[in-house]
Amino acid sequence: MHTLNIGILAHVDAGKTSLTERLLFDHGAIDRLGSVDTGDTRTDDGTIERERGITIRSAVAAFTSGDTQINLIDTPGHADFVAEVERALEVLDGAVLLLSAVEGVQAQTRVLLRTLRRLRLPTLVFVNKIDRAGARADDLVADIRRRLTPHVVLLTDVTGLGTPGARVLPRPPGDPDLAEALADVDPSVLAAVVDGPHPTPDDLSKALATRTADGSIHPLLFGSALGGQGIPELVARLVRLIPPAAARPGTPRGTVFAVRPGPGRERTAYLRLYDGEVAPQQRLTFRRHGADGRAVEVSGRVTRLEVIGRSGPLTAGNIGALTGPKNIRVGDRLGELTERAPQFAPPTLETVVRARRPEQAMALRSALLRLADQDPLLHARPAASGATVLLLYGEVQKEVLAATLVQDFGVEADFEPSRVRFLERPAGTGEACDELPWHDGTRYWAAIGLRVEPGERGSGGVFAYETELGALPRAFHQAVEDTVHTTLLSGLHGAPVTDYRVTLTRSGFVGPLSTAGDFRGLTPIVLRRALGLAQTRLYEPYVAFETEVPQDALAPVTSQLASCRAEFTGTTGGVGSWLITGELPARRVRDVESALPGLTHGEGVWWSRPSGDRELRSR
Repeated sequence: MHTLNIGILAHVDAGKTSLTERLLFDHGAIDRLGSVDTGDTRTDDGTIERERGITIRSAVAAFTSGDTQINLIDTPGHADFVAEVERALEVLDGAVLLLSAVEGVQAQTRVLLRTLRRLRLPTLVFVNKIDRAGARADDLVADIRRRLTPHVVLLTDVTGLGTPGARVLPRPPGDPDLAEALADVDPSVLAAVVDGPHPTPDDLSKALATRTADGSIHPLLFGSALGGQGIPELVARLVRLIPPAAARPGTPRGTVFAVRPGPGRERTAYLRLYDGEVAPQQRLTFRRHGADGRAVEVSGRVTRLEVIGRSGPLTAGNIGALTGPKNIRVGDRLGELTERAPQFAPPTLETVVRARRPEQAMALRSALLRLADQDPLLHARPAASGATVLLLYGEVQKEVLAATLVQDFGVEADFEPSRVRFLERPAGTGEACDELPWHDGTRYWAAIGLRVEPGERGSGGVFAYETELGALPRAFHQAVEDTVHTTLLSGLHGAPVTDYRVTLTRSGFVGPLSTAGDFRGLTPIVLRRALGLAQTRLYEPYVAFETEVPQDALAPVTSQLASCRAEFTGTTGGVGSWLITGELPARRVRDVESALPGLTHGEGVWWSRPSGDRELRSR
């Protein structure tokens, strides 16, 4: 039996969780259908997910079809959790992109398919809710080809569209539309169509499998998750068109793509294994890059292992839920670190969180730091007066965190309005040194020399030594290094400093008197002087945007964007609508989003995502 790891992706309310429930029920994995409305679905097992009716974290469930086990990874659909989606994509063999036959193509749908095509991940398009009033077919397919991709091929048709009696009919194997669609992406099919002999149904089936596997074309099927129409056809095409990943023996290699908290501080990690084998009681070492660019290792013995959908050890191609290794996090690698690890744009929003009741300040900080320790895409650091600074991707994250704090930790919190997060980078090189024992009127039994200079873009923070290793006790070295990184959380302009290289150029201590506390106390003094000499420049985050607007709204929308300092990269369309693309300072996104409905009579569609940062010229 081989395994397929399939992701279900869609915009909010397209029916992802309902489709998962239907697939599990129809194949005997669960004995009744759960409902999002009643909050008893299999994959949305968190209280907040059930209450809000949205998927927040990736979940895994499995069923069997013939000799194939299909692991379903039900990913979030809300734009604020797009990073959660992207890190789950890496462990997939293929995907189902879900659309609603009623709501049609949404902005988030376009974001998802763009990502899937960039990764060349085999993707089937499933149009859900064909039995709902207002469902569309032909004009929706035209909309998909115009707004998503022209490279889709219909494999089913619908009768009774928009009624409870809607039914799905498979198209014949030799369908002329199939040959025409494949000719656009497959040279051999094009040659056969033009020069003959015309491709046989078997030729077309093989070409469809090949071009689906390499992400060139997307089979499109209709159906209903609630009614069950079209589900058998979807499963049959998944098994036939999406190839399982090659599994190799040898040293275990895999990726942690989800972590769920358990009792106490125990964590259950979901591991996709690419090579080798993992068994209970086996000792594993996971690796990741820290915030400062250094490699971090987490080791531990597997105390419990559940292989999704089967028994025995975890083998290549499968997913296992394991506990044991401490401090394991999403994105950790089993095996050597490689460049394959996905890089996620940092959050662009920042907020300050305070406990509603002052006596819960410490409990709030502990809870937020614990949540951030579980998830590398949630950043938290202590602030003044017992508050905590959080970095976010969107406002919905704030709402979910507030609910999580109440339900899981019993802490009520207040969030300040979100603001755009700026960064600082060293502009030049600065060096400072302090000798024993007096430093600006304060006695520290330590001598420290530090040089600050720009690091490589994207390197974070790097600490290096010019002093002889062993010249200081290890605890003193560690005190200097840790304090450097902590101090640079706030630079000369009050923003975090990044892409820096700090070098210890001089060190000294007095054997019976010096302590690690002396080095922790002196390091910020010397570092601030060196940073002041180097100076820093302030950078603001930018977003890449796309907006689709009606024909008559092109001029007012481009004028609004230009007033918000947008830089345009393209304007296409003109038949029914215009598609405008470009980049924009993140601090101006809300201005555009609030103006767009009025400028487009409510018909404008907006999408944006982080796209790096640029030096701040003026406010």
